[in-house]
Amino acid sequence: MAKNIVLIGMMGCGKSTVGGLLAGRLRRPLTDTDALIEQRQGRSIPDIFASEGEAGFRALELELCRELGGRSGLIIACGGGLPLQGEAIAALKSNGLVFWLDRDPGETYDALDVSGRPLAQAGRQSFIQRSHDRSPVYRRWADCIIPCGGGPAEAERLISAIYMEVPES
Repeated sequence: MAKNIVLIGMMGCGKSTVGGLLAGRLRRPLTDTDALIEQRQGRSIPDIFASEGEAGFRALELELCRELGGRSGLIIACGGGLPLQGEAIAALKSNGLVFWLDRDPGETYDALDVSGRPLAQAGRQSFIQRSHDRSPVYRRWADCIIPCGGGPAEAERLISAIYMEVPES
């Protein structure tokens, strides 16, 4: 049974991009938790936040993580706040290797399209502070920390680093 590869980090750090490239290289399906929640709910994350608040969104996220933790062979790109829910990330880690894509928060924010990202609306300094606040949580859950920057060459380097860490199934 192939363990899942779980990608964590701040929004905009490259989890979905790297996840898609890694899925192609390893011939595994990519599951983006935010995209799957949107698909299943038939509405955007900003709409879920507006109608149910962050707590409602996190409940949907937890339910999904419990489901995904029971599957194998996936590449899972997590929403940035998912690891803050210990129960959610523990469900994914139970059958997965967790990789933290650690990108400079200022650089990440500067490259980020903040529209459609409710927790990025407070501005650059708030984003940087949120990243610093989350770092110990990401570090706690990560099996491997991968410092990263932006761009296609960087994505390829990350994929190679992750690929080297994943045991043969």
